[in-house]
Amino acid sequence: MNVPAALAWILVFAGFWSVIAWVPFLLQVWKDPRSKDNKGNMTSYLTTRFMLITTSMILGIATLVIGFRLMAG
Repeated sequence: MNVPAALAWILVFAGFWSVIAWVPFLLQVWKDPRSKDNKGNMTSYLTTRFMLITTSMILGIATLVIGFRLMAG
């Protein structure tokens, strides 16, 4: 598949951004008092946001890999 280098770089940048941009949000959610109940168990607040963040990061990694593979050949 022949893809212009500029498009491959856009995919690499988008994938990198998706991975990097979510890390601070994950740390903020983890420290939020709503994330754990009185017993220290995870709440639905943490579970929901954790799933959102990890899904977005996985898609970002996939985009990053696709971009690099398109640049390689």
